[in-house]
Amino acid sequence: MATLYTTAEAAAVATRWRRLLSAGAAEVTPATVRYWVTRGHLAPTGVDDRRRPLYASADVARAELATRRRALRLVGIPERKL
Repeated sequence: MATLYTTAEAAAVATRWRRLLSAGAAEVTPATVRYWVTRGHLAPTGVDDRRRPLYASADVARAELATRRRALRLVGIPERKL
């Protein structure tokens, strides 16, 4: 079973991932996670007992990667192959 995160938890996890790759400079806020949903980068997997949307960790990772790649491309930084 996949780990599920609330919006705030998803933002915190994505911030940790992004900071690993950006020397601690980038932050993902809950508003960013909601924006990913609005833009179609992320879809809720379910809801918790308080009817808050839950997101699968793999889906959060894909949304973070897609938006990070786009941001780097927009400022002219080529993608590094890992």
